[in-house]
Amino acid sequence: MTDQGSQTEKPRRLVLYTAGQTPKSLAAIANLERICSEHMPGKYEIEVVDLRQNPKLAREHSIVAIPTLVRELPIPIRKIIGDLSDEQKVLVSLKIEGE
Repeated sequence: MTDQGSQTEKPRRLVLYTAGQTPKSLAAIANLERICSEHMPGKYEIEVVDLRQNPKLAREHSIVAIPTLVRELPIPIRKIIGDLSDEQKVLVSLKIEGE
């Protein structure tokens, strides 16, 4: 048995770095979930990392501002800083537009 298309349709892996439950962090989470569900239904994985709980990850992953969204897959890695309220900028930055 083979998985139909699962090899070619790998989900995008998105990691959102936040610092607790700040308004900007909460806005970024909500905006990211909305954008992904509208433009990539079923084709994404989101992980939210709270740097207040694990501050050493900021240095390990070169996070200089928060919130920061990192697209880990597909390569190349892309980063977006901010609350992700500019949907068009997020789509272009993540290379979602037009796919």
